[in-house]
Amino acid sequence: MRDPYTILGVPKSASADDIKKAYRKLAKKFHPDQNKTDPKAKDKFSEANSAYEILGDEKKKAQFDRGEIDAEGKPRGFEGFGAGGPGGGARRSAGPGGAQHFEFGFGGPGGGGGRGGFDPGDIFSELFGARGRGGGGGGGPRQQTPKGDDVTGTVTVSLVESVTGSTTRVLLPSGRQLEVRVPAGIEDGKQIRLKGQGQPSPFGGEPGDAIITVRVSQDPRFRVEGRDLRCDLPVTLYEAVLGGSVQAPTLTGAVELNLPPGSNSGRTLRLRGKGLPASGVQPAGDQLVTLRIMLPEQMDPELEALMRKWREQRTYTPRDALK
Repeated sequence: MRDPYTILGVPKSASADDIKKAYRKLAKKFHPDQNKTDPKAKDKFSEANSAYEILGDEKKKAQFDRGEIDAEGKPRGFEGFGAGGPGGGARRSAGPGGAQHFEFGFGGPGGGGGRGGFDPGDIFSELFGARGRGGGGGGGPRQQTPKGDDVTGTVTVSLVESVTGSTTRVLLPSGRQLEVRVPAGIEDGKQIRLKGQGQPSPFGGEPGDAIITVRVSQDPRFRVEGRDLRCDLPVTLYEAVLGGSVQAPTLTGAVELNLPPGSNSGRTLRLRGKGLPASGVQPAGDQLVTLRIMLPEQMDPELEALMRKWREQRTYTPRDALK
């Protein structure tokens, strides 16, 4: 491993504040969340962490400057003790008669353990918010390993599926497929978060999440207006004149609609509660059915004769209201 002073770009005379500022700059620059397309950023970020673990701790920094530990925090000549762990390190001093003895620290109260000045959690908290900190039972705040990156995807459901709910599959950019349960009543553009289904953490932390955006496709039968639905209902000439019961489509199946006698084309009837379901403080919408009188595809001679008779004997002008 390279010299920690070289990694942080500070001289040996640098103050604790200067060392912290240098580390903050590198941590922010190379943090994986800020460099998702740079595969080398993770190594540089890890290298800066290791350097600050030495220089950010007054005790370890002094040991390194005296040559007692190496850049990895291990005692020089005493590799077998594994002193590179938390609070590790060896300090050599002269005993009576010039004899040499070593003191080893293994964390805990008074034993270093990152409390002598090195607490990257403080810096992660400042740079990346609460995600850089973690609660520690009885030991105060401690560093929390950054979680993996979130991934995003999009799934499209029909209008009926958005109302009744469904289960579908989504393809992520990585090529991985996930099964997604779309809750009933979801609206276009809403997102579903799947915990732990994102990228693994490069530092051994929790994996990220998968954030799925739901798109609701248009239904050729209905037009959405807030919580209400609009649809056109074709009716025959005799149904419009005589009235009666006709079937009208809804999101949950066909229902019987009572058609009043003498209904004009363009008349709108209301099916209460047959729109989009309630959402939060918004009540369920209605379905508004607009009648469209349709003549037969092949003209009937009797109908033609009747209309000629009406034109001659029963003339009326419905367009007068437009003048």
